[in-house]
Amino acid sequence: MQGAKALSIVPPEEQHREEWERLYSGYAAFYKVQQTPEMRARVWGWIQNRDHEVEGLIALNPQGEAIGLSHFRPYSRPLMATTACFLDDLFVDPQARGSGAADALIEAVARIARERGWSLLRWITAENNYRARGLYDRLAARTDWVTYDMKL
Repeated sequence: MQGAKALSIVPPEEQHREEWERLYSGYAAFYKVQQTPEMRARVWGWIQNRDHEVEGLIALNPQGEAIGLSHFRPYSRPLMATTACFLDDLFVDPQARGSGAADALIEAVARIARERGWSLLRWITAENNYRARGLYDRLAARTDWVTYDMKL
């Protein structure tokens, strides 16, 4: 995690859009998701709209270049009668891996969640995402829950 202290974690602003798009395209490619410019424009609009539930952060290196992103949102936990935080997307440019950007992005989301009184920070990842899972295993507890998707 060398250099993590030199990173800045900030909400993305218009001057970051091109770099954010590059990173988000990389994230989609990693998960083999066909993503269009229109889809990225929609998500960009969400994270720029303070009234939308999805928020974003980007990690900037000391030169001010975006090297990572995260998207998160609140979700209700009726059984626990609390609101929690779901980390939808986390991606660090392959050239910047090992920089501490992933740790810094997760900790920034966790700090926001704590400040808002949310009860939990949750995320999912692919079974074969071994490098990221090494980090996740260090930061959080893996659950026993199995996830299902029903296409609508």
